Amino acid sequence: MSAISLNIRYLGLNDYEPVWQKMKAYTENRDENSADEVWFLEHSPVFTQGQNGKSEHILNPGDIPVVQVDRGGQVTYHGPGQLIVYFLLDIRRLQLPIRQFVCAIEESVIRLSADYGILAARRDKAPGVYVQGAKMASLGLRVKKGCSYHGLSFNVDMDLSPFKRINPCGLANIQMAQWSDWTEVRSIFDLAQPLLAYLKQFCYGDKPYVESIYT
Repeated sequence: MSAISLNIRYLGLNDYEPVWQKMKAYTENRDENSADEVWFLEHSPVFTQGQNGKSEHILNPGDIPVVQVDRGGQVTYHGPGQLIVYFLLDIRRLQLPIRQFVCAIEESVIRLSADYGILAARRDKAPGVYVQGAKMASLGLRVKKGCSYHGLSFNVDMDLSPFKRINPCGLANIQMAQWSDWTEVRSIFDLAQPLLAYLKQFCYGDKPYVESIYT
């Protein structure tokens, strides 16, 4: 197998919809030789409603926009201080079944948490990463033509109050948590590199790749 090109992009703070459109366009236009990409960024405040979303889970959005999107799952919130990781991967080329891919993302957050003494875990039938019963990271993916987009929302050091305006991921009364509840490491991009190391380990395994970084 020839080496896969893997582009890592650090995009900073962005509005949601332009990034979503770029993800869709990249996935629509890629072919079997296209590079995989992983995007690290933050979003301006926004609620996103997944394909399975029900309107009753949006309780009081107020002045925060609600965007209907094409990922799986229900409603969630994105805002500054939350690390967003978008996975534009050819999971068919990687021979990575979707369930294994979800577990790889969850396990990357769990291993990173363990490195800082945080005991995190996954839950059956409720994708994401939880600490002491509270949800710290959420997942929502779309797969088209064997390729993924959308990805991970990792609460690092943010205002969690907008989550009270919704039932996050369609779960009433769920408690949301963030990384800064347990550690002094509060810069989201300080976590990007060690998280990426685990993501590459669990998603690529022994498959060869050539990495390029863009900031």
